[in-house]
Amino acid sequence: MLQSLGLVGTIAEGDAGPEDPESGGSEDEEELRRAPGPRRRGPAGGDFSAAFVFGEAEAGGEGAWAAALRQLRGKRAATTLDEKIEKVRQKRKFQEREAKQAKVRDEDVETVDNQTKKMECEDFSRDEEEEDVESQYSLDDETIFTKADTVKVKERRRSKKGEMEAESFFEDASQYDDNLSFQDMNLSRPLLKAITAFGFKQPTPIQKACIPVGLLGKDICACAATGTGKTAAFILPVLERLIYKPRQAPITRVLVLVPTRELGIQVHSVTKQLAQFSSVTTCLAVGGLDVKTQEAALRSGPDILIATPGRLIDHLHNCPSFHLSSVEVLILDEADRMLDEYFEEQMKEIIRLCSKHRQTMLFSATMTEEVKDLASVSLKNPIRIFVNSNTDVAPFLRQEFIRIRPNREGDREAIVSALLTRTFPDHVMLFTQTKKQAHRMHILLGLMGLRVGELHGNLSQAQRLEALRRFKDEQIDILVATDVAARGLDIEGVKTVINFTMPNTTKHYVHRVGRTARAGRAGRSVSLVGEEERKMLKDIVKSAKTAVKARILPPDVILKFREKIENLEKDVYAVLCLEREEREMQQSEAQINRAKKQLETGKQEGVGLERSWFQTREERKKEKLAKALQEFDLALRGKKKRKKFMQDRQKKAQMTPEERSQFEILKSQMYAERLAKRNRRAKRARVLPEEEPVAAPAGPKRKKKLSVFDEELTNTSRKALKQYRAGPSFEDRKRLGMAQHRKGGNFKSKSRYKRK
Repeated sequence: MLQSLGLVGTIAEGDAGPEDPESGGSEDEEELRRAPGPRRRGPAGGDFSAAFVFGEAEAGGEGAWAAALRQLRGKRAATTLDEKIEKVRQKRKFQEREAKQAKVRDEDVETVDNQTKKMECEDFSRDEEEEDVESQYSLDDETIFTKADTVKVKERRRSKKGEMEAESFFEDASQYDDNLSFQDMNLSRPLLKAITAFGFKQPTPIQKACIPVGLLGKDICACAATGTGKTAAFILPVLERLIYKPRQAPITRVLVLVPTRELGIQVHSVTKQLAQFSSVTTCLAVGGLDVKTQEAALRSGPDILIATPGRLIDHLHNCPSFHLSSVEVLILDEADRMLDEYFEEQMKEIIRLCSKHRQTMLFSATMTEEVKDLASVSLKNPIRIFVNSNTDVAPFLRQEFIRIRPNREGDREAIVSALLTRTFPDHVMLFTQTKKQAHRMHILLGLMGLRVGELHGNLSQAQRLEALRRFKDEQIDILVATDVAARGLDIEGVKTVINFTMPNTTKHYVHRVGRTARAGRAGRSVSLVGEEERKMLKDIVKSAKTAVKARILPPDVILKFREKIENLEKDVYAVLCLEREEREMQQSEAQINRAKKQLETGKQEGVGLERSWFQTREERKKEKLAKALQEFDLALRGKKKRKKFMQDRQKKAQMTPEERSQFEILKSQMYAERLAKRNRRAKRARVLPEEEPVAAPAGPKRKKKLSVFDEELTNTSRKALKQYRAGPSFEDRKRLGMAQHRKGGNFKSKSRYKRK
């Protein structure tokens, strides 16, 4: 592959390669172990099995991913992006070969026309000089690409100010019995059998803390690091409850809400595997899959429903027999994401339609502790279970950062290309801030000969699932993704996570790097940090439990890859043109097929019923404009500046590397600005249900005075028990007689006094 790029590999085939982070034999790994921080158990410790794998094999023989892909069969594009990239590469190679042959023919003609000894000598000397230049160039290439990156330990600076404790309104149950096993949790035999078949040996800390509390039916607000088994922590108590108390009618009793479609498919797969030896039924309702199949499954009343908010609301308003009034347990996976501004209106609608008497469980790796967010889902005396801090990364993650100088923002693409070509060739996830940049990186890396896939919101559901499947099956080495793949996805074998730019917040960073170093394994993250992103870097270094590394690439390597990218710009444009032509062809074919169908079946039959939504189109458009991240020009304050920028952008065919990098960073800054502005507002409980009891006035609570009956009934002291056994005393009998006398003989006593 490197030879096709005109590059020289760092290590020959016969040489020994560098050791992986998982092998733990390098000096850097020794430094990582000796770094300051709390000692933790290794990957082969009691929390995780060394041979544990998140398998896809289920009782029915077909995985959830395969079932989802089967629903989407026939919806794939005519040609994939990889085919277009290969077509452009072959065309470029053919042109280079033709140019070489033409040059050789021209040289042959010149030598035939000028056959003199003097010219032969000059040609011979010139050939020797050219050979010397070529050999010198290859030697320069070899010295450039064999240069190793410099890795240094980044010092941490602790802040002098003490951390402020967050406002809290729940009971803390973060302490757990470390010797607790699955057999000690009073789980049913079908669940213990499924746990053994699934590969679990010992429960993880979050499972030891959450499962006993969940079995008591209490509301939970839980936080644990990525890859520690949070899905099983909330699914196991729910399944035990459903097995212990079987349903009397076909109704949905458990609702699990997730932010992304891929995470929903993964949770559904785990739930089916844990419920395979019981009669509990599950259903998946996420966007992108067949609506009619989901409606048929919902009409049968599954016990557990795993859904994304948008598709769930669609079914609630368009499937008459489906409702949420019988939901006993509501679970929010990645709860901090479900409670943010993007899902605000949808969550308000779902909670309004849910049963008021329910158990609510919130789980995330970056769980919020703010009352205003937790009150939005109406938690009742919730139990706080924080096994890890909000900003804790996986324990065996090695964090590295590459500094981008202020005048070198355009080097980001070259640095990422150098890392993927020289240092991290496989099992890599590359995160970008925008879908456009993810698509461009897919094309660029594909033209360099790397096996790449992409995952973002502009793709169809079939393309997204196909990219995930190929990455899991190791058909591609690099997956370029946006934050849609940053939460919850468990992809086995991811060794490295690279951040093209730093994400919006520290919480987003924790979720991105959490795609590696899962289930007790080792992993590595490499993030590119510019001058405007250094504040977030300081926060990450401050909260890190292990030493943080700074990686420095040789300038010659960066310069070489930047030249390579500049030479590939024409090919990138050619691939984009092929995509645009194919898209236009598909649109034309769709219009022709629609017109044919209307002519054949009639206009009345051709038009289907429009599905209803809880918001009008104007309200949805207004909400999207107010909350979603907009184009680059919205960051420019003032109408004149925005207008001028739009005119300049229309004139300009392509953006420079510096402008593309600035565009990525600006997206993060806009989000951070809006987040800070929202946090400065007066604290209020969002997404509250409509029927909420009026809050009691502040001040000391007065105890309600109990009646004599309640006092005697509830008093279980030793003195009261002794008195009850001895019977009523003389004073009690006298008081009882006077009470009966006042109740029954009041009028007689008055008349008797009158007669006297």
